[in-house]
Amino acid sequence: MCGRFTLTLSPEELQAAFPDFSIPGDIPPSYNIAPSQPIPVIPNEGGKKMDFYRWGLIPSWTQPDKVGKYNLINARSETAAEKPSFKNSFRRRRCLVLADGFYEWSKPKSGGSKTPYYFTLNGHQPFAFAGLWETWISPEGDPLKSACILTTSPNQTVKAVHNRMPVILQPADYEIWLDPMERKPEDLQGLLKPYPDAEMTSYPVSTYVNSPKNNSPQCIQAGTLL
Repeated sequence: MCGRFTLTLSPEELQAAFPDFSIPGDIPPSYNIAPSQPIPVIPNEGGKKMDFYRWGLIPSWTQPDKVGKYNLINARSETAAEKPSFKNSFRRRRCLVLADGFYEWSKPKSGGSKTPYYFTLNGHQPFAFAGLWETWISPEGDPLKSACILTTSPNQTVKAVHNRMPVILQPADYEIWLDPMERKPEDLQGLLKPYPDAEMTSYPVSTYVNSPKNNSPQCIQAGTLL
């Protein structure tokens, strides 16, 4: 799964990397984005504007007393089109989730605590996860927009640490993924694949990142491999 990620670049750098989209000029750097927090998304509503949605998709049919209990931060790309919580979003409500890195934790070989690893594209270039979004309406009529990140099998870089990785889309695939029209799953499934191994890098970081309360450059500083 993908349970933490980063977006540390300036709005100007993000705008240069995503020239076809409108990026707000007041995005603070975030080194430890965690579930239930706002995440930067570009939804397929045709406006090509970045917004912030709650991380943890809430299906539209969710009962009010269950909203706080939903923690659908990830969806398996292989089965999302079939699952009740995701299938309508997969066809109609897709988004880009902007990032410049993500974390995974390795399982210790013999006891001890897990080691966090930070994964980025070479050169720390920003990228976009494939995401799904939904709107939930409260009994008072207030909308709550939420999103999740699709995952796939890992490339060799991620496989050394974890058995899943988030889907990182190729820029050439943004247009079809953000098509506001309904799409059949078979039109989209080919986009949801592991990112090329040679274009990624990773390194261990400190367990400082384990707490979502910590949000500073220290989170991405190289740590000691245990």
